[in-house]
Amino acid sequence: MLFTKTDALLEDLYEIAKNVHESAVYFNEYKISSMETLQTFAETMKEYESKGDKMIHEIIIRINKTFITAIEREDVMDLAVKLDDVLDGLETCSSRLYMYDIMAPDETMVKFGQIIEDSSQQILLAMELLKEQKLSGMREYIIRINDLESKGDDLVRHSIRALFRSSSDPIHIMQFKEIYEILEEVMDHCEDVADAMETVIMSNS
Repeated sequence: MLFTKTDALLEDLYEIAKNVHESAVYFNEYKISSMETLQTFAETMKEYESKGDKMIHEIIIRINKTFITAIEREDVMDLAVKLDDVLDGLETCSSRLYMYDIMAPDETMVKFGQIIEDSSQQILLAMELLKEQKLSGMREYIIRINDLESKGDDLVRHSIRALFRSSSDPIHIMQFKEIYEILEEVMDHCEDVADAMETVIMSNS
C-alpha cells in the first residue's frame, strides 16, 4: 500500500461524508410547521444536494490530476458516488414531502430520520479513520451501519403493513408508502457505502 502522510483524495472523501452527515442532521432535526417551513426544508436539502454534486465534480478532477493515490482511483470514485447516493435519497424524500404537502411527518418518518442520522454519523467516523489511514478501525463502524440498515428493513416492513391496516385512503397510502420506501432506500445506500469501505480495507490489507 502506497500511503503518503496526507492524501488530498481522502480529505475530499471526508468532506463529502461531512456534507452528507450535516444534511442528515438537518433532515432529522428540522421542524416543519407550515407550508413556508416545508418549502424552506425542501430548498435547503436541495442546496445540500447541489453542494454534494459540486464536490463530486471536484474529486473527479483531482482523481484525473493525481498520479499517486493512497487507495485505488476506482475505490475513491466508488465511495464518492455511493456517498452522493445517500444525499440524493434524502433530497428526493424532502421533495416528495413538499410535493405532497406533508407538514406532519408520522412516527415512521421520525424514526427513519434518526436512524439515517445515526448511520451518517457512523459513516463520518469511519471516513475520518480512512482519512487518517487507519483502516482496521473502520470495521467497527461498518458493522454498526449494517445493524442500522437491518433496523430500517424491519421498520419499513412493519410500517407499510400498519399503513394498509390503518388507512382506507388510497392517496394517503400511496404517498406515505412511497416516502417510507425512499427512506429505506437511503439506508440501503448507507449500507452500500459500508460495503465500499469494506472493499477498501480488503484491497489494502
